[in-house]
Amino acid sequence: MKSTGIKLLAVLLFGVITHSAWADEGMWMIHAIDAALEKKMQERGLELSANEIYNADAPGAAVSDAVVSLDFGCSGSIISDQGLLITNHHCAYGDVHALSTPEHNYLEEGFWAMRSDEEVHIKGKSIYFLKRVLDVTEEVGKIQEEMQIEGKPLGLRKLSYVMEKKYKEETGLDAWMASMWKGKKYYMALYEVYRDVRLVAAPPVSSAAFGGDIDNWEWPQHKCDFAMYRVYTAPDGSPADYSEDNVPMKPARKLAISLDGYQEGDYTMIIGYPGRTNRYSSSYEVDFNTSVELPVSNRIRTRQMEIMKEWMDKDPDIRLKYADHFFSLSNMQENFCGLEQCVERFGVVESKREIEKGLACWGDILNGLKEKYQAVTEVERNTVYYRETMIRGSRLNQIMMRAFNPRNKDATGEKMLSRYAELDLRVEKDLTFYAIQEYVANMDTTYLGQWQKEMIARFDGNATALAEYLWNNSIFTSDEGISRLGRREVPYEEIAADPLCRFTQEVRAVEFNRIQTEIEGTPNLVALKREYAHALYEMRKENGEVQYPDANSTMRITYGTVGGLEPYDGVICDWKTTPAGILEKYQPSDFDFTLNDRQYLLYRKGDWGRWGFGQDGKTMYVNFLTDNDITGGNSGSPVLNSRGELIGLAFDGNKESLASDVWYTPGYNKCVCVDIRFILWTLDRYAGMTRIIEEIGL
Repeated sequence: MKSTGIKLLAVLLFGVITHSAWADEGMWMIHAIDAALEKKMQERGLELSANEIYNADAPGAAVSDAVVSLDFGCSGSIISDQGLLITNHHCAYGDVHALSTPEHNYLEEGFWAMRSDEEVHIKGKSIYFLKRVLDVTEEVGKIQEEMQIEGKPLGLRKLSYVMEKKYKEETGLDAWMASMWKGKKYYMALYEVYRDVRLVAAPPVSSAAFGGDIDNWEWPQHKCDFAMYRVYTAPDGSPADYSEDNVPMKPARKLAISLDGYQEGDYTMIIGYPGRTNRYSSSYEVDFNTSVELPVSNRIRTRQMEIMKEWMDKDPDIRLKYADHFFSLSNMQENFCGLEQCVERFGVVESKREIEKGLACWGDILNGLKEKYQAVTEVERNTVYYRETMIRGSRLNQIMMRAFNPRNKDATGEKMLSRYAELDLRVEKDLTFYAIQEYVANMDTTYLGQWQKEMIARFDGNATALAEYLWNNSIFTSDEGISRLGRREVPYEEIAADPLCRFTQEVRAVEFNRIQTEIEGTPNLVALKREYAHALYEMRKENGEVQYPDANSTMRITYGTVGGLEPYDGVICDWKTTPAGILEKYQPSDFDFTLNDRQYLLYRKGDWGRWGFGQDGKTMYVNFLTDNDITGGNSGSPVLNSRGELIGLAFDGNKESLASDVWYTPGYNKCVCVDIRFILWTLDRYAGMTRIIEEIGL
């Protein structure tokens, strides 16, 4: 349907105003840099053409040929003729953690392969090089029509399988199909995949994660957040599984590194693989998530982190065991807390409702969304309590969940014992008690299992006493029981009857899904959200607005400039930080702000050698800010200057930008980057990895 008259004029004017104000908003598809976008970037300072950024017909000719995805969780780039790959330390955190032992804690000591034979193969890691992106919308439409005529409609998962299988067979490349604007467009990305990946360098967390959880999503920051891998190939240069006979990759393209630096207002662009955004979400969806779901999950996860942190601060062995889990949880948790706060602070719901005034003529979608979200509020609130306590309330729950599934053959035995080796039962006990207390205090009895009701009644609602009983009578918490499980001497009937296991597993997620499905009816929320996204897309298209799809782990480019931040009225933050800030924050007794002796002395000395700049060469930047539009998945992305040269790595956002999953807030969305010169100084002066400096060609 089309708008008419005054309504259309109002929408058009709103579109023009917002598009003009959001000049730097957008995670643009790398293959879709049209003349208008190219011109806009060049007006801001870009010295390259669109073909020099992405050109599928000229392998190795474009900057994007050197940008990679690390299993679609992080981004990285190739910086040498021998397959050297640079990304963020927090992208390598799990790998470094897996290699660490109490005797060789590479998280705290750093990992430095001084010789090529010391580079360690990382099992299961893959590096994806994008070769081409194809618009397959028309082809998908024909298949959907044919299947509908035959009475065999295809869901997205099955449709993707069919299409990806076809293109993989035709091209010999890995094929990944992505839906844009919830099915308005479909694109096929073709990748060359390398699976022999080896860790080369990772600084200690006292450098890479200085400030820890406290400084995460904050500004100013002082992190040297980088790590290096190397991609290996078969001797003929083709992708191959790990082998001692493999050789370093000879890439089609590497990024040039600039030591010239940057100034406020300088052009920057970031190419990478942003994970997920939901900017085509409705005001009702955002309001529902931030008023029903997030307050519950944020409160529970905050306390879970406090419990773990208390134990980690007491015992270095516990800190090592829980470091990776805590790191992942804290990053996600602060993101969600920031989303909840920023949506309210910046009036995101109200802003979306203003836009939605132009959607009235596209049908009764808005009323449908409003009614559905109101209807499922209670079941969703209970679902969140169930998920945050009984499913992910402790890591022990995951062990019991596997054991409770009779079809899981690896639920007991040696694999179970290896999972226990990663835990400390003192920590798990505190987490379990907290989970049971929250569950008993907040779950509507309608959603409780019968045996759960009986046990709660048996202890007169005293959740602590109940938790004590369940813990003390479980085979999953005693040395003897764990030993029997490891020897596979526990029959399934005993596992199913175990009080702790039974209490945490009696109610299943499928029950909540069934109840919600019944409440939603037809059309359900998924269908209505798809209709909403399509309507918003069509409205913007009709208004002549250039629009980008939500992020979905496909390669994107964003452009912006170096600049500072004014987070609150009267508070002005500079756009860069220096090592002086590290010394100002330094606290020997605080793990997050401590330094080893070598770091402390080098920072105090301030000898930056060839990596320093300024008239006396005694200036060094650690981190800097740009206004590039990024999200999770962009971690490790190269930050490039106007000539496409590497000046840093994107590694974080600021807390004022944390509504960016659903809304872009001009002036507040910032990208926190680590300066490439500080990285090179760390490799050279701190680690002494001269072989890497020489390999890079510096």
